[in-house]
Amino acid sequence: MSRIATSFSPGHKALIPYVTAGYPSIEATLEVVPRLANLGCDIVELGIPFSDPLTDGATIQRASFQALHNGATPEICLEVAGQIREKTTVPLVFMSYYNPVFSYGLERFVTSCAAAGIDGLIIPDLPPEEGAELETLAATEDIDLVYLLAPTSTPQRVKVVARHSRGFIYLVSVAGVTGARNELPKSLETFVRRVRAAAKQPLCVGFGISTPEHAREVAQYADGVIVGSRLVQLMECENWKKDVGQFVGDLRKALG
Repeated sequence: MSRIATSFSPGHKALIPYVTAGYPSIEATLEVVPRLANLGCDIVELGIPFSDPLTDGATIQRASFQALHNGATPEICLEVAGQIREKTTVPLVFMSYYNPVFSYGLERFVTSCAAAGIDGLIIPDLPPEEGAELETLAATEDIDLVYLLAPTSTPQRVKVVARHSRGFIYLVSVAGVTGARNELPKSLETFVRRVRAAAKQPLCVGFGISTPEHAREVAQYADGVIVGSRLVQLMECENWKKDVGQFVGDLRKALG
């Protein structure tokens, strides 16, 4: 069983924050991830910045642009992950688009991820029909390749992802891009239950979860929540350590 899989247990709802590696600085990334683990986060998602982040909204696009300006290349992100691994045992998941991974070299990238202590990969623009090579390489290093599903996913696509996703399945709450939102779709629970009927993996919901109330609502029917844009916004503030601590603490309490 992978380290990601052990993060899920009956009655416990997983809290998965997203951090753009290198934003607002590489030093901040090195500091915030162990802090998130100490605050009760179960898995931390580290975004490798990319110049064309198709599924990301304005907040994470801006963060990615700044991180690239700060020199957060895939090589640097791997070094950062390795340094973080020395400080904490929390499962680490890289979120990257396929282009940087392919350019780095699939086998080399997976081997480097394993050496850095990465436990999982999320590649939003890699469909399972085209992921066989990366799946095989990742499985060899005991790295989970996590696939995504959207509310628009067909029953056939749900079955395909249920066969291939490891660790958990990432459920996108809306058919759109990331970003903090005022409310969650009313159809979200129905979507989660539809996937639940076809999949055995834990189901984690992301995109738009930006308040403890959102987290509490999602926890009623999902196994975990993924929070990204709101956390990235807080890290823009001068007092980000205090603000992040308060926000994550409130999320953890909301999840019970």
